[in-house]
Amino acid sequence: MADTPALSDRNLEATTHISLKREPACFAFLSSRSVLPPLPIDSINLDLASADYFQGRASVWTALEMRSSVNNDRPTAILGFDEAFLRPFSRAVVEAATTRAAFRMTIATAPQDGTRCRVVEYVTGPGKKVTELVLQPYDNVVLVTAATPQDSDETLFQLPRTDSFLRAFARMSFVADQALHDLLEEMERLARRTGEVANR
Repeated sequence: MADTPALSDRNLEATTHISLKREPACFAFLSSRSVLPPLPIDSINLDLASADYFQGRASVWTALEMRSSVNNDRPTAILGFDEAFLRPFSRAVVEAATTRAAFRMTIATAPQDGTRCRVVEYVTGPGKKVTELVLQPYDNVVLVTAATPQDSDETLFQLPRTDSFLRAFARMSFVADQALHDLLEEMERLARRTGEVANR
């Protein structure tokens, strides 16, 4: 067992936490059919949900989580996505906020398998596939809306438009993206090493 290769631990939750308590009020909007009102967002963070091999390729799944005082600061996932999503999403948030123009972000089909989800939202249901996100800037917030294959556009959540948040969000995205790609490289090395050992 001592020779079994293992991945290094990466605690994204601790290194990507952003408090929104001093930012303009933001909310996560539950389904329009929900009996619950919108949830105020007190903080956000990223969490590494899984790391596995898919069709022979290393792949990671990450969740954008929120915490709210109304549910005892319990982490609640609002978006889930693969390793290719974070860079364009962070750029879209910053671009929409700074240019004050709506930004439409089309989610590309997963390579090699068009049925595999690349982005899902957990706000209005248990992991609903997202094909397009629309980021609409307002005076104090950026509204994130999802277009799904079966339903009409659905409002998901808001993020602040302040300079302080955008700097923190850009830093969070950079740190997380670097950690995720380091993990992917480590997974590929372990896969090659395991394959070499198995072939001896």
